[in-house]
Amino acid sequence: MTYYEEDDLQRFSEVGKHRPDLFEKFMTWYQACQEDGALSRREKALIGLAVAHALQCPYCIDSYSQSCLESGSNMEQMTEAIHMASAIRGGASLIHGLQAHKSVNKVSM
Repeated sequence: MTYYEEDDLQRFSEVGKHRPDLFEKFMTWYQACQEDGALSRREKALIGLAVAHALQCPYCIDSYSQSCLESGSNMEQMTEAIHMASAIRGGASLIHGLQAHKSVNKVSM
């Protein structure tokens, strides 16, 4: 058995089974976030794809890959968005290296 089943994404609404009121509010808000505004749907889908990769959520990656294609993005644009997420995640890991330096310096003093 794998933790991530492809058809689980189709069952997402089951999460709201025990508190449908909260799930409905979430879905209304989530759908509103996807609409054109200061950012286009295409731009929002690319942001979603980047965040999905940074969070390493396979369901989100599948969903936002499809959203990107449906909103007119191409593979080159999607790849750049993924690289941006990777660069930020990598930079965040590196900057936390300062914490290791501080710890070592405390012990070494």
